[in-house]
Amino acid sequence: MQLTKGFEQAACIISLLATQDKGVPISSQVINARLGGSQTYLRKIMRKLVVAGLVKSVSGNNGGFTLARDAKDINLLEIVEATEGKIETYPNFGFFDRVFREFKQDTEKATVVINSVFAEADKRWANYLESQTVYQLIAATFDETEIPLINWNEEDISGQRKLIIQKIVENVTGNHK
Repeated sequence: MQLTKGFEQAACIISLLATQDKGVPISSQVINARLGGSQTYLRKIMRKLVVAGLVKSVSGNNGGFTLARDAKDINLLEIVEATEGKIETYPNFGFFDRVFREFKQDTEKATVVINSVFAEADKRWANYLESQTVYQLIAATFDETEIPLINWNEEDISGQRKLIIQKIVENVTGNHK
């Protein structure tokens, strides 16, 4: 299974929101400018994150998006399931039944065995992702116990934003320079 670009974009959005000054929503324009790409696609991702209870939409002149919960309470499994759906790496299209139809009893047993192997693998992967919070990942990225906060809506004079972006991207993608 390979996660889609939607997951990576959602993880970046959650990271932006987790590093945003508390109480100040990030505008959709700022999020779109940071991600690049289609505003329509961004709306779809944001909708998924809102429906999953990970992000809140704030209306008004100074509206935008904030985390719905603390970064300590949001885990990677929730982001994966919000963007990709429930983890199911082996969908069982019935090919074993078709290919080995003369051996119906053995084929049925083989199907049970292979389904259970992949179900257990999915369960283990899900449990591991569930144990990894957004807070842990960002704190580990910065070797800090607190997530550094900035206001993504304002211009960056100090260059702090560039350092934060670089470290978050490296941590999310595993591409360390």
